Amino acid sequence: MARSSKMSVQKRRRELKKAEQAELKRATRRRTDTEEAPRGGHVADRADLDSYGVLAPASETRDDG
Repeated sequence: MARSSKMSVQKRRRELKKAEQAELKRATRRRTDTEEAPRGGHVADRADLDSYGVLAPASETRDDG
């Protein structure tokens, strides 16, 4: 009977070790996710668009009013 008791203790230790490893992995992922720069967070302003040549000069814009 002592053998079965010892086996259950070993099983609980294995399960605990696996749970700790999984939690460590999750914590590592959370840490790297928060350290990354947010994607798509920068919006081009008027000066950026002018430098890219996207906007037409003010003299070429139409006034429909």
